[in-house]
Amino acid sequence: MGKRVAVIGAGPSGLAQLRAFQSAKEKGADVPEVVCFERQSNWGGIWNYTWRTGTDEYGEPVHCSMYRYLWSNGPKECLEFADYTFEEHFGRPIASYPPRAVLWDYIKGRVEKAGVRDQIRFSTPVRHVEYNEDQQNFSVTVYSLTEDRMYTEDFDNVVVATGHFSTPNVPKFDGLETFNGRVMHAHDFRDALEFKDKDILIIGTSYSAEDIGSQCYKYGARTITVSHRTAPMSFHWPDNWEEVPLLTHVDKNTCHFKDGSSKEIDAIIMCTGYLHHFPFLPDGLRLQTDNRLWPLNLYKGVFWEDNPRLMYLGMQDQFYTFNMFDAQAWYARDYIMGRIDLPDLETMRQHSQAWRDREEKLEDDEQMIWFQGDYVQELIDETDYPSFDVEGVNKTFVEWEHHKHENIMTFRDNSYPSLMTGNPQPAHHTTWLKAMDDSMESYLKSSQ
Repeated sequence: MGKRVAVIGAGPSGLAQLRAFQSAKEKGADVPEVVCFERQSNWGGIWNYTWRTGTDEYGEPVHCSMYRYLWSNGPKECLEFADYTFEEHFGRPIASYPPRAVLWDYIKGRVEKAGVRDQIRFSTPVRHVEYNEDQQNFSVTVYSLTEDRMYTEDFDNVVVATGHFSTPNVPKFDGLETFNGRVMHAHDFRDALEFKDKDILIIGTSYSAEDIGSQCYKYGARTITVSHRTAPMSFHWPDNWEEVPLLTHVDKNTCHFKDGSSKEIDAIIMCTGYLHHFPFLPDGLRLQTDNRLWPLNLYKGVFWEDNPRLMYLGMQDQFYTFNMFDAQAWYARDYIMGRIDLPDLETMRQHSQAWRDREEKLEDDEQMIWFQGDYVQELIDETDYPSFDVEGVNKTFVEWEHHKHENIMTFRDNSYPSLMTGNPQPAHHTTWLKAMDDSMESYLKSSQ
């Protein structure tokens, strides 16, 4: 029997892995059998929007953290696939900050072209993974939701590509049980119109906080208050937006903050991040980390050091996304196919620690961008993934950061040249603040 590989998750990381093997196959290589298990009924991961929150129709936790009206919060030029450009997909250049539906269409366009859908078993969450020391393989137990049955198959390698933006981190604050308004985590946020004419409190300073707050402002929230634990975001916010220290407690509709101030609030949205959550893995195989650029125990940011037959994709805090997942997937593929040898355990740990030590010295976002760019470059230098202008991506990210600090409400009105084709990209036909229709049809009108 030939080698078998299990890929867990058919979001951008898992699809990158399928595409990596398909790329090798179309060049004439003998590739292993690849089976991808996806708990949703369609591919795309978090980009596969659903109105559902909490649990789905089968009682499974809802994976999606996307919401209506979400637009990319970073330039599409910085995430573009090196082997499948936006211009190839849409037939022309398009504006730099597309809404969710456009990005989802782009993601699935590449894998539709590659013809890998038949390798995915949809509505099939993984329940347990066990390593068999005697046979040096993995037993993967899954549950078919549509057939209501559990079964187990053996694989030589397992690639965990489940992402880490679907299990909410929800802190506790005194008095929330008596709060008279709406309380939710960003994971369950779906529609900014729900908060029109409301006074909302956002807890956290992540990308989710700035974006959900901006969406609520755009669609008519009365006021936005953002509570921070360590430091404010300090963008140039609109007049109805303020930043305050950490929430201490809630008394009915009054929220009290660490500086002694208080405010009447209608709704609380916790933008407090997500957990790396792998309930299907035993402790000896399970990555345990907070959200950071360099999690330890992963050689090259991919291989579980104590057992490199197990790999993780996309587990880093991210500036780079789709193209980084590609770089990781190509590297994982080449190891599985015997094209790349890994060093001994001690060497792997020294390599990881050196990257962690460098991460600890980073002082600002610009340094973090170049750090992650160096990481991506290291991966693509050792595989046949199409080379691209990593330095150019870094510079575009830095420009994006500057545009955000110039005006957080207008940065999406900028455009940048494609780092893959070199072609300039057009401005959107409507400024972001006035673009109320997030459909692909409306968006693409801008580029005709």
